[in-house]
Amino acid sequence: MKTVEQVLTSASYSVTLINDINSGTHNVELTQEQKNNTVQRNVDHLEIILAYTEPDVVGDPSDKTPYTTAIATGKAYIEENS
Repeated sequence: MKTVEQVLTSASYSVTLINDINSGTHNVELTQEQKNNTVQRNVDHLEIILAYTEPDVVGDPSDKTPYTTAIATGKAYIEENS
């Protein structure tokens, strides 16, 4: 079984992807619809990860600010680009 640290480390890819699409630095050609879908999938992924109780991500005292910030950024991006 993965540790909380391993789960959060793997979730960092979603944080990076959301931030890169939001800032326009994602270097893959995508339509706006594809960008919105990609951001939504990664927001969903992060919300699921942060709700894990096995391993106990919810109860772990680790700083989850990068993940919650990416969720907020992703939701705002979709709203602005829909």
